[in-house]
Amino acid sequence: MELTLPNAPLAFHGALLTLVALVPLMFAERAESRAGRLLTKPFASAGFLWFGVQMGALDTGPGQALFVGLCLAAVGDVALIFPGRAPFLAGLVAFLLGHVGYAVAFAMAGLNLAWAGVAAALLVPYAGLVYTDLRPKLPADMVVPVVAYMVVITAMVVVAVGTVGAHPGLWIAPAAAFLFYLSDISVALDRFAGAGFGNRALGLPLYYVAQLGVALTALGFLRLPPA
Repeated sequence: MELTLPNAPLAFHGALLTLVALVPLMFAERAESRAGRLLTKPFASAGFLWFGVQMGALDTGPGQALFVGLCLAAVGDVALIFPGRAPFLAGLVAFLLGHVGYAVAFAMAGLNLAWAGVAAALLVPYAGLVYTDLRPKLPADMVVPVVAYMVVITAMVVVAVGTVGAHPGLWIAPAAAFLFYLSDISVALDRFAGAGFGNRALGLPLYYVAQLGVALTALGFLRLPPA
């Protein structure tokens, strides 16, 4: 099974919306403009939802689980526009559930447990190192939510690797999952370590490219051999 892109130009309008909206969003982030974020971020997120539909996310069981994850991520995007602990926690929960949706989608497509085991052996120690670095910077009431989130996103990447072990044509799944992993580390550094705009200038493009990659995985689900 190969992940072959469609020829129809219309299939990429959703991705184009995300990438075009990302440019003014970066300026809004640089200016710390909430109004600018409100005017741009929802469009960037709507783009990857549209792209997911165009890639056939609604046409298969794994694709539908994937689309639920994309929708939850879009909710998280909007929540994080607003300041304060409550919106941040709402965004954290939305993204956590979104990662569960991605993991379910990848698992439904099929897993190679040996590949997943190797990924876990590599990623769990790495997650431990990231947590060790973040722990002194975390408020006491954020330790449990952050640990839960790290467990879920690490599991999501592990499952994505297991999926490509079962279906080599779905290479986009672990690639997108790992980019998402890196973008989430960027968010944590920004939120808890005051990393500033330079960190966001890297993390935001990583995030949106990752979401487009996740959406593109739905096309691969359409081309899986019958179970």
